[in-house]
Amino acid sequence: MGKIFFYVALALAVVSGLIFAPEQAGLQIHPMEQFIVQPLFGHGEISWYTPTNATLWLLLAVAAVFALMVMGSSRRAIVPSRGQSIAELAYGFVYKMVEDVAGKDAVKFFPYIMTLFMFIVMSNALGLIPQSFATTSHIAVTAVLAMLVFLTVTIVGFVKNGAGFLGLFWVSSAPLALRPILAIIELISYFVRPVSHSIRLGGNIMAGHAVLKVFAGFAGALGLFSFLPIFAITAVYALEVLVAFIQAYVFTILTCVYLKDALHPSH
Repeated sequence: MGKIFFYVALALAVVSGLIFAPEQAGLQIHPMEQFIVQPLFGHGEISWYTPTNATLWLLLAVAAVFALMVMGSSRRAIVPSRGQSIAELAYGFVYKMVEDVAGKDAVKFFPYIMTLFMFIVMSNALGLIPQSFATTSHIAVTAVLAMLVFLTVTIVGFVKNGAGFLGLFWVSSAPLALRPILAIIELISYFVRPVSHSIRLGGNIMAGHAVLKVFAGFAGALGLFSFLPIFAITAVYALEVLVAFIQAYVFTILTCVYLKDALHPSH
């Protein structure tokens, strides 16, 4: 499997170098151009209803999740196919995460958390295809996901605990004189959550794709010595495959931690 992955990554690296290479010799590298949102049809002004490359790849991510989780496991065979095996592994992985981190009473939120995980994983994975669009590199996407988590957790906290949810900000184990100061720090930290939650995912995806574009530009400009940056592209691409999963895992496990705070707010 290791050799197969290496050759696949190397082939993608070569393709990336050919696709992203500058039209003329020289280091004309523009790593941020790949993140520009463009209309699918024409070159006019983008409105809220305009189909863009971002909406296309968001829809493809949803379609990929549907294909894996619904169509891939529809047969429910005793001897599972590869698609069914992956779907079952993903299901068990996220279910165990929710149960271990947030508790058994958080299992009712499993469908939402599972949807988050699968959507982010698929979006990250599709963004690694040459000439694709990395939707999760945009704060406009990750901020919406983070704000939905923030609002869900806050609403659940107040609905389940009422005013007792404010106990999350009152550190009763600390000395009495420090509790008001710690309460202010906890309150600020709570409202910063959606910012850090979204920037962590978007920043990591954007940085990795920008590095790939830079090395691809070198591969297209160095001629006979292009094999040097191609090896670098292969290594970075392998890392990005790992990051695609890790960032989805981090986003999801933080959601579970925040949900645990909402269900059990007392320090």
